Amino acid sequence: MAVIHRTTMSPTKLDLLTEWLPSRPWYRGAQRPRLAKAGGFRLDDPAGEVGIEFMVVTDDSGARPVTYHLPLTYRGAELPGGAHALVGTSEHGVLGLRRIYDGSHDPVAVAQIAALLSGNTQPQAQSASDTPDPSVVVTNPVSASDVAEFAVADGIDDTEIAVVGGPLLRVHRRLDPEAPPPGVTVTVTAPWRGTDDRVTRSVLLSAHH
Repeated sequence: MAVIHRTTMSPTKLDLLTEWLPSRPWYRGAQRPRLAKAGGFRLDDPAGEVGIEFMVVTDDSGARPVTYHLPLTYRGAELPGGAHALVGTSEHGVLGLRRIYDGSHDPVAVAQIAALLSGNTQPQAQSASDTPDPSVVVTNPVSASDVAEFAVADGIDDTEIAVVGGPLLRVHRRLDPEAPPPGVTVTVTAPWRGTDDRVTRSVLLSAHH
């Protein structure tokens, strides 16, 4: 189980995301986001080496707030071949230098996303150690083989992860409370809190045959 440390990060995750988000094709805000944490959860790395977080943030820099879903991984060493997916580096008060990556490009995170969608791993609370998060719900788990090879494509609405020999995994990037749910049956849904303090449940991840 991952251990959540009560400590500082410099720069903070929101600071790094403020610089990184405008470079994404699915970002719809102003040139400089104004971000606030809105929700999220974690998954455990079976090897205990990589932190895996699914962060939900709201940006109110534009005409109306937009909420984004951001899978992130935290590593002590560089991800081989992962320079293109680096969000930034931060000094962790306990663990030292951490390299933060877009989790959709990190094989450890992708393997655990597949495991979650197949019902083979348990979502964990975002801010507490060894604490399952029952608010994260997997609907109609799909059978998924081990993730040995995959390809990633960022679109204007989401990120697709094509697993060789397996299902197409989708990271839903913009969480719109007014949008109808996607026409898929294999999903991971989780709650998040909007700027008006309303709690909304959205699809964060899905699988397609």
